[in-house]
Amino acid sequence: MVSTPKPLAAPTQTGSDCPEECLLAKLPPSALKLVAEFFKVLSEASRLQIVCTLRSGPKNVTQIIEATGLGQANVSKHLKILAQAGIVTRQQQGVCVFYEIMNPFVFELCELVCNSLSIQIQQQAEQLGELDAFRQLRDRASS
Repeated sequence: MVSTPKPLAAPTQTGSDCPEECLLAKLPPSALKLVAEFFKVLSEASRLQIVCTLRSGPKNVTQIIEATGLGQANVSKHLKILAQAGIVTRQQQGVCVFYEIMNPFVFELCELVCNSLSIQIQQQAEQLGELDAFRQLRDRASS
């Protein structure tokens, strides 16, 4: 028997400072657009590579290029977008510009997403195993 995918349980939080209601639902469309734009910035794989590279601390463009394997123009373009979104800051140190993560919460966000995806992949693997077992039973019965 093949099981249907299980929905991921949302963590329930209780207490006066952690309402269970979705706060996004109370935001006006203009604020929701800002949230969507933030996620849009993080939705590009090269930008996520750059963010991950900066987890260990500030780096200049050359160091980011070496760590990611991306081209200079590409890295510069993505750093500009990340800076405009407030995800990274840039600081001039002599002739070099160093970039660093403005708010480390971005790593917590990425870990939440990765953990959720890991659970989904595990569930899919279990379902594939069930399908494979069914296929093997069917093949034995027909031979």
